[in-house]
Amino acid sequence: MPLIVTPKQLDHQAELYHQLGALLAAGVTLPNALETIQRAPPTRSFRRPLQQLHELILQGSTFSEALMRVPGWVPSFDVALLSAGEQSGRLDACFNLLSIYYSDRAQLTRTIINGLLYPVFLVNFAVLILPFPDLFVTGRVGPYLKQTLGVLGPLYIVVAFLVIACQGRHGELWRAMVERVGGLIPMLGSARRQLALARLSAALEALINAGVSIIEAWELAAAASGSPALRRTVVSWRPNLVEGGQTPAEVITASPEFPELFANLYTTGEVSGQLDDTLQRLHQYYQEEGAWKLKLLAQWIPRVIYLIIVVVIAMKIIGFWVGYYERILDVGSEI
Repeated sequence: MPLIVTPKQLDHQAELYHQLGALLAAGVTLPNALETIQRAPPTRSFRRPLQQLHELILQGSTFSEALMRVPGWVPSFDVALLSAGEQSGRLDACFNLLSIYYSDRAQLTRTIINGLLYPVFLVNFAVLILPFPDLFVTGRVGPYLKQTLGVLGPLYIVVAFLVIACQGRHGELWRAMVERVGGLIPMLGSARRQLALARLSAALEALINAGVSIIEAWELAAAASGSPALRRTVVSWRPNLVEGGQTPAEVITASPEFPELFANLYTTGEVSGQLDDTLQRLHQYYQEEGAWKLKLLAQWIPRVIYLIIVVVIAMKIIGFWVGYYERILDVGSEI
């Protein structure tokens, strides 16, 4: 499992899911699909996990069981969504959903990285060049290295920590903490929540159509959403649904974790008997809204960072010249 997931690795994951979905939709069995892709995988590192999955399935394991016995290869919420797809008989649709998800993530990551290239250059240039006049005048290398590496070193450590912390392959406790912190960031928190609701809606619609009991379907779909907060909320419903005799629509309406729009549409679908159609529309709506917000965020993050860097550099330059003229005036007054 890589420590940092790059856009290229996300593309490989998207391509793997796309190929699996296409082969299953064409009528190829899952073992044969795994064997076919294993011969020419999107990346060489996938060959061994695919071989392990193929062998485990031939030995009698289900696909989700096989995935859990190859730990660390795919995130736990991918396993949960694929488990829901396997139980509902719509594994190909879940593969396609994950393919689109990882393609979008790769594109967004590239947008952010490309937008940050110039601001990162400015940061390095500013940190290295601003203390240079003192180095030129005094010739002392030690203070210059302290002012440059002493700033860039901790800065890169913090950036690396944030990148690693936000990877989706950590445990649920860590992801829950990241989710709470991300919820405090404008637009990012709502975008993550909307994408989680989109995954939940897609998984829930597949499970209900497959005849899975409503309580089990909700719990499986919540695990597939990738949101620890949603999963905990849905798990806490079981006493109300089993012993209290409440319907999912009633507990959703009383839950602050679900938006009013979701609760209203779900209630309408439950009452009208058109829940599958309602869940499809909820999936489409939240997928589009979440993706739009993330794209907007990817465009504005580099601009905001660039603006901050320009302001800091301008203040440094102004401070330098103010100090320079003050020294000239002091020298003039002494004369």
